[in-house]
Amino acid sequence: MTIQPVRLFGDPILRARAAEVSTFDPQVRQLVADLLDTMYESGGVGMAAPQIGVGLRVFVYDTGEAKGHLINPVFEVIGDETQVGPEGCLSIPGVREDVTRAQTLIARGVDMDGAPVEFRAEGLLARAVQHETDHLDGVLFLQRLDPATRKEAMRTLRESSWFTQGITVLAASEIGGGRRTRERSR
Repeated sequence: MTIQPVRLFGDPILRARAAEVSTFDPQVRQLVADLLDTMYESGGVGMAAPQIGVGLRVFVYDTGEAKGHLINPVFEVIGDETQVGPEGCLSIPGVREDVTRAQTLIARGVDMDGAPVEFRAEGLLARAVQHETDHLDGVLFLQRLDPATRKEAMRTLRESSWFTQGITVLAASEIGGGRRTRERSR
């Protein structure tokens, strides 16, 4: 088990587009394992490689209903139905706001061996795919908020102890209080 420090809002890697993965080697396997370990230690339902300082298009997820990873992800929205629900981010501790996302999508990419992956995602899984893919594009959920809500979220962020102290990396255990249980993820 290798738990990595989590990069926080203000770290430039969180605003940069991550590079496509072209080599599927033991380092990619280790990255997926590190992401899962760090996500669980942080209490999250998803985590993207830039959040641990790696600029590659890789993310992991565990919604309680579905668990896995996706490399070089793309998605296609199915239908016009949207969902509005609370989102937080392990890289922006203490800020949680409602975000509008597509309700249903088809996610595509590859696994750690380079084999094609495709699945239909609805609800929380669709939200996780969209949130984590945003991370890989250098987009934070704050950018998905309406201007008034973003302003309030930024105020909360600026008043947080980690932000006022200039902290840009935290141990995973300092973010979410430890391992997420199956009960908390639902």
